[in-house]
Amino acid sequence: MQGSPQDVSHLLNKRIHVKLTGGREVEGLLKGFDTVNNLVLDECIEITRDVSEENPKDSTRNLGLVICRGTSIICSYPTEGTEEIDNPYTEKLEN
Repeated sequence: MQGSPQDVSHLLNKRIHVKLTGGREVEGLLKGFDTVNNLVLDECIEITRDVSEENPKDSTRNLGLVICRGTSIICSYPTEGTEEIDNPYTEKLEN
């Protein structure tokens, strides 16, 4: 059992995906964290999506070592052991 929801010690040295305020997303190896959920990521990449097209495309750029401020983090999750599911709220309602 991991303890509190903010305890990410079981994810140290594993790749995590972090969504930040302002629409930014990064992914990297979790190297450290503190009590206010600041995260230190190594081998970090930024993921950007071009949503102006019909089929959005992802592009990445290398950032290296990054500190994500806890107040800017919307959510974080491990990249391994998760899978994307269909969003039930995107279906149109039939009358």
